[in-house]
Amino acid sequence: MTTPTAQLRTAALTDKFGRPITDLRIAITDHCNYKCVYCRTGNEGALYSDLPFADYLRLARIFVSLGIQKIRLTGGEPLLRKGVVDFVRELSPLRGADGSPLELALTTNGHLLAELAQPLKEAGLQRVTVSMDAVDPDRFARITRVPNGFEKVLAGVRAARRAGLDPVKVNCVLLRGFNEDQIIPFGMFAREEAVVVRFIEFMPLEEDRVWSPEVVVTLDEILRRLAEYRPLVEIPHARSETARRYRFDDGIGEIGVIAPVSHPYCGYCSRIRLTSDGKIRTCLFSVWDHDLHAHMRRGADDAELADFIRDVVSRKEERHHIGEPDFVPASRTMVHIGG
Repeated sequence: MTTPTAQLRTAALTDKFGRPITDLRIAITDHCNYKCVYCRTGNEGALYSDLPFADYLRLARIFVSLGIQKIRLTGGEPLLRKGVVDFVRELSPLRGADGSPLELALTTNGHLLAELAQPLKEAGLQRVTVSMDAVDPDRFARITRVPNGFEKVLAGVRAARRAGLDPVKVNCVLLRGFNEDQIIPFGMFAREEAVVVRFIEFMPLEEDRVWSPEVVVTLDEILRRLAEYRPLVEIPHARSETARRYRFDDGIGEIGVIAPVSHPYCGYCSRIRLTSDGKIRTCLFSVWDHDLHAHMRRGADDAELADFIRDVVSRKEERHHIGEPDFVPASRTMVHIGG
């Protein structure tokens, strides 16, 4: 018997610029247990509601039927959401439009990962990315405004490796005058812990809107600093990958640099996002949301929801305008979008 979502399988989602949309990020909660200084003012908590997992699952099935090949769970902090392991277990059997297994990943601050890494792996999670902006415990505490968090996150990173959630990626957002002195220590960390460290240029997505170009530590500067430690060799990456990839000259340790400010990759973007309250965002810097869940609440069937998704994707922005005179800040900050 043909399922409703199977009947939806058609050509892959493509925007008006010819970019295939294959990656979906689902924020499963707006709550976060960290108050990172570059992300949050520390005064605002969750602003948006969370949906029942059954609603996320139904929407995920429709997205996958339309050609989504990879789903990444985000937040807020997704591991705060009770039932996340069972949700991963429900997502893992999904198959792409061509019958291929779904790629299933999760981004976390790592605070709760040590206890959940193995259960998540057994439920079907394949990869994990941990946000970690310093390898010095005191600096880490100042950034996150959470005491003794570094030890928990390091334990989470190591637990993810033991569980086989490889390659374990560690993301570090760099801010000039704040943590750019962590670049070489993170290079050492990549080698010692056998993880992929990815540096991210600071983007104007923070709650207090204090971003300026002067605060950005660019890709070129990151590579210069790392070269003072050991030479790097660039390695191939897919066009739609956000990170440029490098390996140290002796083959030990991989570094990625995500450079949306100095080296935008919008021309090959394959991503869309679903917020915790069920709205589609076609770009991190979108100035509007598209309320998919509202259509579900009004009784839309799967075919009608699929039509809405296709229409939204067709209007995906060509690129962001960071640093340009006509730049308009995103309608949501990063913590309320999902990484």
